[in-house]
Amino acid sequence: MNPPATPFISVVIPNRNGGKTIGRCLDAAFASQYSNFEVIVVDDSSTDNSTSIIDRYPCRLIRLPEHGGASKARNTGAGNSRGEILFFIDADCLLQPDTLAKAAAAYLKNGAEVIIGGTYTCLPFDRNFFSIFQSIYIHYSETKNLQSPDYIATHAMLIRAEIFKKSGGFKEDFMPILEDVEFSHRLKRMGYRLRMDPGILVQHIFNFTLIKSLRNAIRKTKYWSIYSIKNKDLLSDSGTASQEFKFNVLSCFAVLVLLLIGLWLNNWAALLPILLLYGANLYLNRNLIRAFHKTGGPNFAISAVLYYTFLYPFAVGIGAFSAIFSQHFGFRL
Repeated sequence: MNPPATPFISVVIPNRNGGKTIGRCLDAAFASQYSNFEVIVVDDSSTDNSTSIIDRYPCRLIRLPEHGGASKARNTGAGNSRGEILFFIDADCLLQPDTLAKAAAAYLKNGAEVIIGGTYTCLPFDRNFFSIFQSIYIHYSETKNLQSPDYIATHAMLIRAEIFKKSGGFKEDFMPILEDVEFSHRLKRMGYRLRMDPGILVQHIFNFTLIKSLRNAIRKTKYWSIYSIKNKDLLSDSGTASQEFKFNVLSCFAVLVLLLIGLWLNNWAALLPILLLYGANLYLNRNLIRAFHKTGGPNFAISAVLYYTFLYPFAVGIGAFSAIFSQHFGFRL
């Protein structure tokens, strides 16, 4: 029997055609060492076999009659929950056996007025290069600022149900992603505090290839740039959109320009500023490089640094330019 100090947690999972991952997600949830919880899955009008898989588990399944988006699914799940606190995760995330216990402990430690975030494990479920790169990068970025993060992501968000209700929940007419960023900023304006707890971990199923990794970077950068332009905080240090990451992108394009100038002028003196700029970039990103090395070893770290500094920035650049054109010229790239 649970002691009185263990709060009842409602785990809310939005699902949209998540047939490839929702079974593993629910297996992990019901393997939790914490017992005082419920699982609510809100199916966002899936067209695959998701609901037949979900029906096999002792969770509550709510079916939306029409596709309404992740925000509507999360709001619906929260509105039908019984928990004192809500724990939002995604259908492609796996709770660790101790995740809910650590979430409950963090809630009791930090107080009811604090919104608490967890992050990804450094190693994802699928162990290919691009998935590991993404998981390490997000884990590192989200745990840099534990006491006052810019936002809490919905892949591991813990919030008291009463606060969520007062806030009005996630905006259902927002962009297709980043609703958690807008939600976090709105809560901070309401006077609530955000905290990150690196012990609260979920394991993500990415299944990334090179193309999927680059497409993800383009899409997220596009919407992040649109939101940041409207929010007037494009240069702020914000989680995965950190200042060292932005310097990495700018330095990549600057190195390319200097290289082209050197070729055009047939003057290899341009190599010196290129080396200095690249060296400065590596220095600013030294802690991320250490994270690559700590998780994957030297060979992985070298490959990850080359990908991060030479190829990944081009996808980010495409996303940023797409946002600028769509906002200022009405074009959609």
